[in-house]
Amino acid sequence: MNIAVIFAGGLGKRMNAKATPKQFLEVHGKPIIIYTLEQFETHPEIDGIVIACHPDWIRYLEEKIYKFRVEKVWGITAGGSTGQESIYNGLCLAKEKAGEDEDAIVLIHDGVRPLINADLISANIASVKEFGSAITSTRATETFAITDTELTVEKIMDRNVSQIAKAPQSFYLKDILSVHEQAKADGVTDAIDSCTLMHRYGKRMRIVEGPYTNIKITTQEDFYMFRALQEARENMQLN
Repeated sequence: MNIAVIFAGGLGKRMNAKATPKQFLEVHGKPIIIYTLEQFETHPEIDGIVIACHPDWIRYLEEKIYKFRVEKVWGITAGGSTGQESIYNGLCLAKEKAGEDEDAIVLIHDGVRPLINADLISANIASVKEFGSAITSTRATETFAITDTELTVEKIMDRNVSQIAKAPQSFYLKDILSVHEQAKADGVTDAIDSCTLMHRYGKRMRIVEGPYTNIKITTQEDFYMFRALQEARENMQLN
């Protein structure tokens, strides 16, 4: 069983989008999160989708899911006060839906990363089956500098061995849920993503390289880039 765990609990303060969280901003009349969900909806290897959403926006999300006929959504749970907590809540719902399936795979993905594609989803599933994990990444194309708190450069990383971790980040459900529960017991609440949390507990992970277009829509510039890329894709269908 393969389950997409989508987290959409943020309010998008960096987007400066007034009252609407970034995942619900619309492009051509469709919210960004629906574009994201549709990639998993149409993929033949994805059995179901669960979503961790900001509690104030669950009803709105339900309406949009119904309007755009996203039928693989198995459930929506409230997001937490941190990204780590939102992912944990989503994983708990995934466990509830997976039941006794010990080999269930979860693909943890940002609701505001809509330019994922079918090949990347397939590659994540295949990597988990072979290596136990899949961290979607892209190779660093510019100089990667490590600095101290005063922004003094301490180290320059070799671009040939540097990757930018993105999403999905995929695992066997039992493995990632176990690490989240251990972190919760240890009082660890600040992991920025699942890759960071797994590394903190000494887990080895496998990279899956994805396209550079797999952007996370965080800023206004990201939004305009997504809109331009979406328009380019639609224009290509007409030519």
